[in-house]
Amino acid sequence: MLIAVAGALIISTSAPLVRLSEVSPATSALFRCAYAVPPMLLLAWLERRRLGPLPRRGMVAAWLAGVVFALDLLFWHHAIDYVGAGLATVLGNLQVFIVAFAAWAVFGERPSSRLMVGTPVVFAGVVLISGVFDSAAYGSDPVLGVLAGVATSVSYAAFLLLMKGGSERGAGPLAHATVVATLTIAALSPLFGGADLMPTWPGHGWLLLLALGPQVLGWSLITFSLPRQPAALTALLLLIQPLTTVAISALALGERPSPVQLTGCAVIVLGVLYGSRRARPAPAPSAEPAAAGERAPVV
Repeated sequence: MLIAVAGALIISTSAPLVRLSEVSPATSALFRCAYAVPPMLLLAWLERRRLGPLPRRGMVAAWLAGVVFALDLLFWHHAIDYVGAGLATVLGNLQVFIVAFAAWAVFGERPSSRLMVGTPVVFAGVVLISGVFDSAAYGSDPVLGVLAGVATSVSYAAFLLLMKGGSERGAGPLAHATVVATLTIAALSPLFGGADLMPTWPGHGWLLLLALGPQVLGWSLITFSLPRQPAALTALLLLIQPLTTVAISALALGERPSPVQLTGCAVIVLGVLYGSRRARPAPAPSAEPAAAGERAPVV
């Protein structure tokens, strides 16, 4: 759990670093992965020396995870462009609910009834962030930002579930996913505004920091923790990311969401916190001594 929390704190700097790079969304998505490939391959090689080759099942799951991670980054970086780093990160973390429902179907991790209650609350918060009822909404296009943020959450949830179900290793699957994500982003970038392949300074300095920090270190910690705890718990711990990102974006980037949008952030976080809590199990009935002549049940 502490490893997952550390990873979430590190990746909370992702969106601010994207904004600081001042490059197009497709460019930042491409190079954050491309710069991360060499160190990820080194970590995967060290892991392979200890544990042997990655099983085929884990490799295939990592390749699929790379494809959806590419979509996650492309959608999310556009959301950052439309609605700012802080709000885009909050919207991208609707994955908590998607992961919980999907984990029920895939892994049999049944969500609590609280999650059913919290779902409409969370989406009410999404509407507030969208600026539909707010003339002072922050962002160049809050509605498109919300749509891109929801698409991010769907892709993000698929990535987490594939990484959880594919293998118990950390570096190997993440390295495979990063390579595939890089190639997928390069192929899809014309559909997302195109990527500028000519590095510039200081933009690519921020992208290099983004790759080595959140992409390599942060996600290595998170993928290590994924197979070792319930998917819904990991998704809940990752809520540290949007809360921290909103604070960093306000302090470092001067982002000032409107009061209505901040209310939407609070509604989303409270709804997710409530919906992700597990109901306290009822105490087990005390065992009654077996009556004379009766056989005690075998449990």
